[in-house]
Amino acid sequence: MADTTSLHRPDPAEIRRLRIETPKARARDFAASIGVTEAELVAAHQGHGATAIDAAPDRLGPLVGTLGEIMALTRNESCVHERVGVYEPYHAGPHAAMVLGTEIDLRIFPSQWKHAFAVVEETAEGSTKRSIQIFDAHGDAVHKIHLRATSDVAAFDALVAELALGSAAALAPTPRPDATPAKADPARAAELREGWEKMTDTHQFLSLVHKLKMNRLGAYRVAGAPFVRQLAPGAVVQALEAAAADAIPVMIFVGNMGCIQIHGGMVEKTMMMGPWFNIMDPRFNLHLRTDHIAEVWWVTKPTRTGDAVSVEGFDKDGNLILQIFPYRKDTPPDAWNAMAAALPGVSA
Repeated sequence: MADTTSLHRPDPAEIRRLRIETPKARARDFAASIGVTEAELVAAHQGHGATAIDAAPDRLGPLVGTLGEIMALTRNESCVHERVGVYEPYHAGPHAAMVLGTEIDLRIFPSQWKHAFAVVEETAEGSTKRSIQIFDAHGDAVHKIHLRATSDVAAFDALVAELALGSAAALAPTPRPDATPAKADPARAAELREGWEKMTDTHQFLSLVHKLKMNRLGAYRVAGAPFVRQLAPGAVVQALEAAAADAIPVMIFVGNMGCIQIHGGMVEKTMMMGPWFNIMDPRFNLHLRTDHIAEVWWVTKPTRTGDAVSVEGFDKDGNLILQIFPYRKDTPPDAWNAMAAALPGVSA
């Protein structure tokens, strides 16, 4: 993504005027087109439908749970994850918080939640859209919460009243950091494999690779069989289409530095639209830029309850786009494991 901090930055009034002239463009794309961040676009509408609110997840999360059914949206540059459900139960934490509902399943990293706004928009059709939008220090959206027809509007108004900031939020987005490329140390491959074999939980993996001065993708590149196998770039779509066709329940993780959102269960309706691969189910949507997928890996990690097999996609800069695991709740992973084992390797 281009660093918009070096471009001309229109003032709030100009931003609002330009937005009125281009109402149908997606907010993220429109903001980039006029040289501002998405957070600045929303902030420009303070007093015009947007209200700055406290972004602290431990204050925001419990109140979102009072809204009833909402749509939670988390995305990165290459993938958008949308899930309908109730935002509870919320579990607070200074370094990581969680929402562990049957449908809304989130891992939240509070240090990245820097700006938040409650947004009320009137559509061209005469309806009212309400949302809560959270941004990081660079002005990028880390998480959004969209109210639905069945949501509690009075609870939304109460949330805004309780969390509204006393004055307009001052936004000075910091430059986005450069992408971190794959960090690998082939000389420590034996240590990596030895530690890998001893894992009893998938969460131990990142601690292991950090200790060895590597990162996720770098470790995959040096670990070798039987721990990893590089797949063809189309394997992500192939896996999701097979899961839909064969009714294989899955867990799909999509995230950014501030939030990871997880779908657990079946996927049903899939379709390609240009470069976008889409899942269009009633309560779960996924939109994946297939042309951004540069590397795909089949990965197995030992756990106390058996090996956890995943299919993971990365972009050309080494950023993790998404991970797909079997859905483990009361469901043996055999069908997923067999399907993932048959996915084509990179040489194919």
